[in-house]
Amino acid sequence: MTRPLATGTSWNPARPRVLVVACSDGRLQEATDEFLARHLNITHYDRLYVPGGAGALSPSGRDFDRAHRVQKECRYLVELHGVERLIALFHGPSPDGPAEALCADYRRKFGWATVDELRKQQEQDARDLLRFRWEWAHRASVSVYRCEVDAAGQLNFVLLHKDGAS
Repeated sequence: MTRPLATGTSWNPARPRVLVVACSDGRLQEATDEFLARHLNITHYDRLYVPGGAGALSPSGRDFDRAHRVQKECRYLVELHGVERLIALFHGPSPDGPAEALCADYRRKFGWATVDELRKQQEQDARDLLRFRWEWAHRASVSVYRCEVDAAGQLNFVLLHKDGAS
């Protein structure tokens, strides 16, 4: 029998009341954690990381069945865990950023589109998701951001929507 490997942390029995829906792209994980902790003061949260992040919730392109399944899983987590706040993240290049920062899931769904068209598609998808939010967010408040990679390779989070924001 092998020895257990201690983590040095204790289990927190309190459920987080925040769910983050983000892309599984590993290049963004540290920046996402830092953004949530530094700018939103969120360190204890549930995660739904899937290719496309918030875009996986959207039936745009050709993924109607997949979007429906991801929406069901998201709502399941919201209801089961008592989520009160949901952070949905898109990602891609800023207007002057590198094309290789584009979300691979969006590139797959819209292979013919330019980077600018894909940025606009993400913004449209965010608006469409908010119109049907009860299907995937239930009663949770929703904030939507896009993680953008600029020409210098810096990661910035841009607010696309926040409940109650003026």
